[in-house]
Amino acid sequence: MKGHPIKYSAAEMAWLEDNRLMVISDYQKAFVEAFGRGDVSAANLHSLRKRKGWRTGRTGCFEKGAEPHNKGVPCPPGKGGRHPNARKTQFRKGNRTGQANRNYKPVGTERLSEDGYREIKVHDGLPRQSRWQLVHRVEWEKANGPIPEGMALKCRGDRLNTDPSNWQLVPRAILPRLNGGRRKKHIAYDSAPEEIKPLLISVAKLEHQVREKSKGAANA
Repeated sequence: MKGHPIKYSAAEMAWLEDNRLMVISDYQKAFVEAFGRGDVSAANLHSLRKRKGWRTGRTGCFEKGAEPHNKGVPCPPGKGGRHPNARKTQFRKGNRTGQANRNYKPVGTERLSEDGYREIKVHDGLPRQSRWQLVHRVEWEKANGPIPEGMALKCRGDRLNTDPSNWQLVPRAILPRLNGGRRKKHIAYDSAPEEIKPLLISVAKLEHQVREKSKGAANA
């Protein structure tokens, strides 16, 4: 009865201790058959072993390298993973589920970046940050090859126009100058009138060349 301790005879306790390493289901079944104790459940015997500190050597965890007992054995039709309700929710190769499926964008999808540049998804692989590329960069490299180290692309006009002719190579070092400088003393290229943008580029390049020559002379 629930709430009342189960009493065991000395012979029963001796049997239980001698056979404590058995799997709990077999343990309970053998005990009932040996002593006719239909009032003792597997849970009762499990609790008894814990109280007595009888260790079985089993942790309840699947040991690394051990093979599942049902490896290679399919579920019967209509049972377990082959039940119709289970089949409805099973993952199938090529499918995307849950939030990942709702947010998924196929390769070739375009979007606008936070800075207003067009981006295109080029692959689904890793690393994740390389999945989206700037469209103008992709188009420029198709026409002209890889962008040289230390160089960057700067828009001549509308940044949504990704035609290679609308983009020019500039030293990456002049980009801060084109953004107005650290203290915003210069006219920012992107917000400048179209007619003076070429002048801003030329001045920034000239200043860069002067600095590079000065560095070369100092290191000579």
